Amino acid sequence: MKRINEDEGGNKSDDLNANDANGTDQESPEMIGGQECPMCRQNTLTLIESERDIPYFGKVYLFSMSCSNCKYHKADVEAENSGEPCKYTFVVENEEDLKARVVKSSNATVKIGRIGSIEPGIGSNGYVTNVEGLLNRLKHQLEVIKETDDDSGSVDTARNHLKKLNRVLWGSESIKIELIDPTGNSAIIHEKAVKSKGK
Repeated sequence: MKRINEDEGGNKSDDLNANDANGTDQESPEMIGGQECPMCRQNTLTLIESERDIPYFGKVYLFSMSCSNCKYHKADVEAENSGEPCKYTFVVENEEDLKARVVKSSNATVKIGRIGSIEPGIGSNGYVTNVEGLLNRLKHQLEVIKETDDDSGSVDTARNHLKKLNRVLWGSESIKIELIDPTGNSAIIHEKAVKSKGK
C-alpha cells in the first residue's frame, strides 16, 4: 500500500479558499499577512482562519498558512465539539457516493482500499472535501509515481492502481475508505458511513 505525502502537489482547492459546493455556511475568512515564514524566514506568510457549519457534523474551524516566497503551505481543521477517537468506514459503490462530505484533520489517517493511504505527519494537511476530492489526491500522487519513478515495478503498480481508481471515479467499481482520527476532528458525512470508536 502506497503512503501519500500531501506536501507533493496536494490539491489546495479543497482547503480554506474553496467555495463549498455542498452549500455549507462559510464566514468570510480572517487574513493576516506579512508574517514570518517558518521555512524561509521571510515576512511573506499569510495566515487565514475561517469557520464553516457542516450539516450533520457541526461547526468547524479551518486554519491555513501560505508563503508567497517559498510556497510553504499548511492547513488544518478543528471541530468545535471534537469528540473521542473515531473511525469511519465507507464503501464507494456509485457516482453519487463520490459526493459524500469528508472532514479530515491533519491527525487523521485515510486508507483507500489496497491502493494507498494518507498518513498524518509534519506534511499532513487538514481540509474539507468530498470523496471524489480525496480520491483525486491519491490519483495525482499515483500519476507522479507513474511519470517519475525509476523502478519499473512501482510504475506498473501505479498504472494498475490508476486504472482501478478511474473505474471507481466512473462509478463502475467499488472501493472501501477508512478514516481514522485519534482527535475526533474528522468525519465522513453520509448515511452509509459507519462510525466506530477509534484508538
